[in-house]
Amino acid sequence: MAIRFACAAVILTAGVVLLGCGTRTPPVPLPGGGDVVPFADVTVAAGIRFAHVNGATGKKLLPETMGGGVIVFDFDADGRPDVFLVNGRGWTAGGATAPALYRNAGDGTFADVTAAVGLAVLLFGMGGCAGDFDNDGFPDLFVTAVGGNRLYRNAGGKTFEDVTAAAGLKRDTWPANGPTVADCNQPITFPSSATWLDFDGDGRLDMLVCNYVQWIPTTDLGIQAQLPGGQRAYVPPTQFPGTHCQLFRNLGGGRFADVSAACGIEVTEPTGPNGARVAVGKALGVVACDPDGDGWPDLIVANDTVRNFFFHNVPDGKGGRTFEEVGLRANVAYADGRPRGGMGIDAAHLQPDTPSAVIANFSNEPNTLLSLVRPAPLLFQDMSPAAGLAGASRGPMKFGAAFFDFDLDGRLDLFTANGHLEPDIALARPSQTQAEAGQLFRNVGGADQASFAVVADAGDLSRPMVGRGCAVLDFNGDGRPDLLVAANGGPAGLFRNDHDTGNKWVRLKLVGDGVKSNRDAIGARVVVTAGGRQRTFTIAAGRGYLSQSELPITVGLGDKTAVESVAVHWPGKDAGTNTWTNLAAGTEHRLPQK
Repeated sequence: MAIRFACAAVILTAGVVLLGCGTRTPPVPLPGGGDVVPFADVTVAAGIRFAHVNGATGKKLLPETMGGGVIVFDFDADGRPDVFLVNGRGWTAGGATAPALYRNAGDGTFADVTAAVGLAVLLFGMGGCAGDFDNDGFPDLFVTAVGGNRLYRNAGGKTFEDVTAAAGLKRDTWPANGPTVADCNQPITFPSSATWLDFDGDGRLDMLVCNYVQWIPTTDLGIQAQLPGGQRAYVPPTQFPGTHCQLFRNLGGGRFADVSAACGIEVTEPTGPNGARVAVGKALGVVACDPDGDGWPDLIVANDTVRNFFFHNVPDGKGGRTFEEVGLRANVAYADGRPRGGMGIDAAHLQPDTPSAVIANFSNEPNTLLSLVRPAPLLFQDMSPAAGLAGASRGPMKFGAAFFDFDLDGRLDLFTANGHLEPDIALARPSQTQAEAGQLFRNVGGADQASFAVVADAGDLSRPMVGRGCAVLDFNGDGRPDLLVAANGGPAGLFRNDHDTGNKWVRLKLVGDGVKSNRDAIGARVVVTAGGRQRTFTIAAGRGYLSQSELPITVGLGDKTAVESVAVHWPGKDAGTNTWTNLAAGTEHRLPQK
């Protein structure tokens, strides 16, 4: 997330930093003039009154730029998606900021139950993910936070219990009873996104946690980063050392073990003094997927200003599983031969046999659309220019990213939440503001080719905001996927999808058996056949930027009124496949593992 000036250079003591200054590409009119898609801001009407706090006081510490995430999960198992909004805090003691858990009342509104369930906890939160790590039928919550993450066990959909220490995950670096954070001269942990996955196939959810940079507040403040006129700018990540992602294996019994080094997650290069090996990663986004279709979840990590990672899940030679980082070999590491400022990431099958992943990049850098060219050995190609994303996505600063079929025509569309990191960007570029409109890209390609066009007017969704995390959910049960978008230092927005095309849909809620597969069926591969056409979906936990969308799948059917078959390839070793036939449209089907 480096600050880069192409029109006006800002000289820092550490060097010259450049800020993107590309011009926005005008929206592309859609065939037939269908370039208006109504999304309505129903935040207040739905009872969501959440405003993010980033702690900014003018000193400009790096974590203030990041914003918070959105986690959608059905915490009380009533069949309706609830939402958790991650909050920051001030840098000094005190302050009544807290995250917010909103329970879906089922009538289009939400109730704030944060305090009642025990989640009114003061943290400098970033993001997180939800998943049933103990397979008791109720999804648990993991929150990443500057200075110390938290794992909350869901006690029967009634309350949440902090089990961080008991799970072996406790690592607090937030200063206690000492200097304020700004005066701290010791490293403070700086995590970002996280996701659940069952990497070893034992039926229990493991966890990958992204970490951004090695951050020391006094070091941050000691770097002279200036805007035109001498005002302090936020220091870019290029001025901080990299760090490692962490992989935690679920041991059962509520315990986790850090297996990052043993499983190939710690990536180093000999770039330190005298050839010393140093950490490479500056991770902001992660998604678990299985592009080679071997039944074992892989990981793609979006890094900021350094190469992206592809962790390929392979046998460890001892009967277990490990990861091999093959980003360079698989053509995932770079775009145009250089690193970009990768923020959010999502993965999906945009064509029947072509797994793809999108990475939302910094301003003046287009989105990267990676499509699989060859499964063995893995090879991807950046299809963003050919798919119509490159020019249109170049201008804004992009964070959240989510594939979803907003018009239910059977083709996955794309949304990115946008917003600059620098509140004073107008000092360098008078025509630019920190708040930016999100971009909704409609997939106008054929059945076997993705092609995207910017929706010129997405209603309230086109209103500028300082967008960060975003998530997809059908909060009102009408079958049309809606969006929840978090803002950095401002109110979140719930945007109801009012685009009524008359297209049909079906929703699929998978339930693992809790033995061979995890209860949430995270990692399951779902093949849907409708109208003779096959489409593939993967159940993924944390994805996008600091966020997680709902786990049930919404399948757009166009004019089809039924699904011929659904084949679920369950996650886990020897978990098997179940098939359902003749599923009616217009309803959610619960598919339990048999």
